[in-house]
Amino acid sequence: MTEIAIYDMDRTITRTGTYTPFLIHAALHRAPWRLLLLPVALLAMLGYVFKLFTRAKLKEINQSLLLGRHISRAELEPLTASFAERVSQLNTLPGALRQIEEDRAAGRRLVLATASYRLYVEAIAARLRFDDVIATNSIIGIDARVTAKIDGENCYGPAKLRMIEAWFAAEGIDRSAVKVRFYSDHASDAPVMEWADEPFAANPSARMRELADKRGWPVVNWGL
Repeated sequence: MTEIAIYDMDRTITRTGTYTPFLIHAALHRAPWRLLLLPVALLAMLGYVFKLFTRAKLKEINQSLLLGRHISRAELEPLTASFAERVSQLNTLPGALRQIEEDRAAGRRLVLATASYRLYVEAIAARLRFDDVIATNSIIGIDARVTAKIDGENCYGPAKLRMIEAWFAAEGIDRSAVKVRFYSDHASDAPVMEWADEPFAANPSARMRELADKRGWPVVNWGL
């Protein structure tokens, strides 16, 4: 039976989140004056906390502030490459890297499924030698510029499962004919954990650990 290993990224494979650090990295190297807009980005985060807008809208606002409303692929490539190198060198958990290698050695197809943006996730996935990426997509303009607008759904919560299932359909994979394991730190991924054949709570948040205890999901700590 074909086996697929699906990994969440932020705080599952990495020690910390990556989206805001990427935006700061990009602003610092492309337009340092945009760092002056960080207080506005913090206000936007408060707006999200108080439910004034969605998580997806928060992402779009912060990307517009720190990266710009659109950016050419040529400008984006060196930013994503340097950030991915930084992540792979400084922000990955040793245990996660070992597990990725174990899954690869076992012949499992490696899929990175994350709410973070494909615009920089693909560069990280390439360094970690993943086979496929499922991530939040950006609308590409007719001028081939990457915009701050999300194309489709933010790959988070129930939407992540929908996007994984859409990927299965696009790849022509029969769910009943494959064995799926899934690793995540966060309770928002509970729908995918329930759907997977082998769910693992990796470096779990308090809420994920509580769910793991109730559902009998194995818990792994990749920080060492």
